[in-house]
Amino acid sequence: MSSKRGWKLTVPDYPALALPTHGPLALAVSGGGDSLGMLALALHDQRERLTVLTVDHALRTDSAADAAHVEAICAQQGVPCRVLRLDWGGAPPAANRQSAARRQRYRALTDACGHSAIPYLLTAHHLDDQAETVLMRLSRGSGVTGLSGIRAQRRLSADVTLLRPCLHLTSDTLHAAAAAAGFAVREDPSNRDPAYDRTRYRALLNEVQLDAARLAASAAHLADADAALDWAAELAFQSRSVEGSSEGRGQYLNLDLAGLPSELRRRMLLRAFAALRAPVPRGPALVDFMERLDSGGTAQLSGLRGRGGARWTLWSE
Repeated sequence: MSSKRGWKLTVPDYPALALPTHGPLALAVSGGGDSLGMLALALHDQRERLTVLTVDHALRTDSAADAAHVEAICAQQGVPCRVLRLDWGGAPPAANRQSAARRQRYRALTDACGHSAIPYLLTAHHLDDQAETVLMRLSRGSGVTGLSGIRAQRRLSADVTLLRPCLHLTSDTLHAAAAAAGFAVREDPSNRDPAYDRTRYRALLNEVQLDAARLAASAAHLADADAALDWAAELAFQSRSVEGSSEGRGQYLNLDLAGLPSELRRRMLLRAFAALRAPVPRGPALVDFMERLDSGGTAQLSGLRGRGGARWTLWSE
């Protein structure tokens, strides 16, 4: 790895990372080419703002060595680094291991940022990840929101925002940046395991030579459409919902959904659940709930009871 802290990229026209102009930044770095490439680009002009967080998932024998490798790179570069070791409280989960590890990882990363008063957590999701995500969600029958793909940012807690500043870059670009910085790469072998959906869709992209940039562009268009639908749903909710209370039902909401397209009605219904402080439902259960109310009947879901008809009424059970 390079011992120089003032290195310059030798490949021309590298775009900058999409970063906020102020505030400290925590980079989630695994030791793979993507996250080390993000680190290399961030070191190029954001060095003083950086703290690196690396997670030892404790799911395979090499995970501690991967974390130590990231620590060594950071020490050489003069960048603070913290290793977060996941505690499984015994044996790690046998099923849905990647999903469980993802949840635990983000929980640990969010807590570490919160404890250090770092408002931004950066991950190295990139354009190829976006294309894979669109294909995966298309195969699952996702709607507009799901097909919008990976978002550039989202709230992890009241104090921490997740940023994905590399969504406009390819994996090849990030790997080239890591190589230009002289960083040795340690890839997680599970990234090549065909047992996982993402690995298979990555192979499909390569096999049929789908244009990842065009798929990512479609996701961006759908994200715009999703935002427009949310805007319209919020206006409709403000003008077509009436909140009240009664001795028999407590707090309730009346919704006038007459003449609205199904997608706007669905989004208004989700807002109603949030307004009544009920867990917001998703997927088939919500569709079934809507169909029952559409038919004029009653239904129960997520701690709320609903009655259909010309106007829908929702109240806590």
